[in-house]
Amino acid sequence: MEVQNVEQLIRIYIKMRDAKQQLQRDYDKAVNDIVAQQDLVQQAILELCKDTGSDGFKTSAGSVSRTVKTRYWTSDWRSMQEFIKEHDAFDLMEQRVHQTNMKSFLEENPTLMPPGMSIDSRYIITVRKK
Repeated sequence: MEVQNVEQLIRIYIKMRDAKQQLQRDYDKAVNDIVAQQDLVQQAILELCKDTGSDGFKTSAGSVSRTVKTRYWTSDWRSMQEFIKEHDAFDLMEQRVHQTNMKSFLEENPTLMPPGMSIDSRYIITVRKK
């Protein structure tokens, strides 16, 4: 193959690679913009649910339901492991806190809180197309 042809192929390849990277950046920006807009709409729907005391709505466009999503995590795994051993609660373990089992454990043992445990509960919505 001639050096000229190789140079041309390399230039074409670089041009295509750069174009692909630009398309990816444009795509990522467009998606991030839509996600930010969806977050604003979600917050507006959550406020509407809060203001009306409702956990959902049905409209001709679709329906929305508001539920509470709760996550459990720890910042102190060593203490968490000791807590689990002490209370023979090994079903709480994965490489992360098992969400459903932790919820059940805390409901059954409201006076016990693992060291380093953090809890975040917030309302979320589910939107379905009609």
